[in-house]
Amino acid sequence: MTHTQLPHETTAPQEHDPPQPRTSPEPASARAPLGRLVGLDVARALAVFGMYIVHIGPPLSATDGVGSWVRYLADGHSSVLFATLAGFSLMLIAGRREPKTGPAGRQAKARIAIRAVVLLVLGTVLAMEYGGVIILAFYGVYFLLALPLVRLRAGTLAMIAGGLALLTPQLAFVLRSLLSESVQQSVDTYDPLKALSEVGVLDLLLTGFYPAITWMPFVIAGMALARLDLAAVAVQWRLAALGAALAVAAYGMSLLLAGKDALRSMAEGGKPSTGSGPASFGSGSFEAQGAASDLLTAGPHSGTTFDIIGSVGVAILVIVSVTVLMDRLPLLRRLSKPVIAVGAMSLTAYVGHFVAQSVMGMPAGESSQASWVPVLMFILAATVFAAVWSRFFRRGPLESLLNAATRPAKYVR
Repeated sequence: MTHTQLPHETTAPQEHDPPQPRTSPEPASARAPLGRLVGLDVARALAVFGMYIVHIGPPLSATDGVGSWVRYLADGHSSVLFATLAGFSLMLIAGRREPKTGPAGRQAKARIAIRAVVLLVLGTVLAMEYGGVIILAFYGVYFLLALPLVRLRAGTLAMIAGGLALLTPQLAFVLRSLLSESVQQSVDTYDPLKALSEVGVLDLLLTGFYPAITWMPFVIAGMALARLDLAAVAVQWRLAALGAALAVAAYGMSLLLAGKDALRSMAEGGKPSTGSGPASFGSGSFEAQGAASDLLTAGPHSGTTFDIIGSVGVAILVIVSVTVLMDRLPLLRRLSKPVIAVGAMSLTAYVGHFVAQSVMGMPAGESSQASWVPVLMFILAATVFAAVWSRFFRRGPLESLLNAATRPAKYVR
């Protein structure tokens, strides 16, 4: 993903159906401002464009000035933003402000479980076809792990996300230290997923580029955000202050404690890949465990407490900012319709860029050229396609298929 992310209905597509006509007027206080959901689509589109920058744009070493900042902000942060929005999307299915209960609640959980399986299969198929590590398979695992949490309140979810951010990086470090190459190879031998692609069960849970053990805090943080009233000005201000505080505190503490190591980690984009693919793709293979001092760094995909907390802070700032802008500036919202369309079919936009790279003979997931032209062309093409498609269809192509796949959930009682 830096593979990322994903989509509105998966971590990606449109999780919310358009409002249905009502026979009686609804109180103004009960209506959700347009910006609240449109803002999510804009955030998803930004995450998609960030992935394009990482996968197609110039590497950080070939950029300077504004370009280097754009590249750095996209690297790692785009996939984290997608994972956070994925958690938000889960709550759109399970019950946004109030969790669904009874048959409706069980049907919602069934829909989430089906989506998880579809994403796991789709991510594996894409990895088989194009190689590398596709984040969609990891999303499938995130969704399954999040199922027991979909009825929790915002405060409880926030505490769980915070606790995991503080504990899981250290736990992952210890577990990877105990995991020898021979043990991993033995596990991989009997792993059907590993036989099909570069990503096996151990990669999905512990050793991969987006391991669930350190990425679940992003998903759970998104679930907590979904429980809040994002239309309330007081909530917006508190979230903006929280996001800024988390980012400043995490990155500042990392610089203070790790010094030059922290700067080097952030400049180089986090942990390196030991595979043949680029660092943004991950290797899916055994890596020697780094030193304990690495836990003080905060580079993209470093998976440290500082990286998790700082990245969550950035994701919160992005989500709140676009929500406020879309809600308060109607003209900007109208001008942003093509971008909104990309966010509403971000699963299609994400998968589509792999297909396009393959058709054009470009190495999937690599960013080796020094020019910004290819990535700008991909962004323009995705925007035009989404704008045209949305004029005739309610959902994107893959979003429609994903929605159809979850229809059997309605028979759950």
